[in-house]
Amino acid sequence: MQQIPLSDFSSYLFDLDGTIYVGNRVLEGAASTIEGLRERMKTVLFATNTTVYTREEVRDKLGRFGIACTAEEVITALSVAGMYFRNYASGAKVLLLGDEAMREEMTRSGIAVTGEASHATHVLVGLDRTLDFDKLTAAVNAVRNGAFLIAANPDPYCPMEDGVIPDTWALVKAIETAGNRLAHDTVGKPSGHYAAYALQKLKSPPEQCLMVGDKLETDIMLGKSIGMRTALVLSGVDSRESVRTTGILPDYICSSINDILEKTRLETI
Repeated sequence: MQQIPLSDFSSYLFDLDGTIYVGNRVLEGAASTIEGLRERMKTVLFATNTTVYTREEVRDKLGRFGIACTAEEVITALSVAGMYFRNYASGAKVLLLGDEAMREEMTRSGIAVTGEASHATHVLVGLDRTLDFDKLTAAVNAVRNGAFLIAANPDPYCPMEDGVIPDTWALVKAIETAGNRLAHDTVGKPSGHYAAYALQKLKSPPEQCLMVGDKLETDIMLGKSIGMRTALVLSGVDSRESVRTTGILPDYICSSINDILEKTRLETI
């Protein structure tokens, strides 16, 4: 396949944590790279699996790093979840296991939310930093009563400066175990639901889009699943060794986002 210079795509989809920033630290060159792409009239969107921040909160965080964007240029697992319920589960009553951002995004999307396990048609699970036994029990009983279990993303843990915390998939597995029912669907990266939402926002054919991220199994697989070219940055989770062990081959491997505006060739694995 002919290699296209990294700066020659018409649209770019950037992962955030590990690609644009790490925690509360912006990565060197991120702001100037985004600014340079915008000056070249490229479409730039940001794609995250977060369930603890609204699109506005992500926009504001990027703004503090010197990266201006609108909330409409941010895709989160929760904005995709709103689309999912509107398109595939009309009339759903959703029990939420997650932070306040989840409730805000579902309300914005016009999704009916319930706190009663007996009324729920679906249970939406994300990272929940206020999880307690009662909330977990309600989710389990809703599933046992027939509610569909929906994972906001497939992330088992979230990296922190001093270790990790349990993320969505850890909670999903607990509910599957006690609820005696497997998850019905996942809406975050790299799902087809997320891919369809992203393509609709990018408004470009997939072959004219570049997916840039630090995780092979979410970011790179998302791009590959819909025919985008993909660029793995080595500033986050995965490495060249990860490429060899997973067998997931990106089109480009970059040391960091800085390489987007450089003449970078695909590395041979």
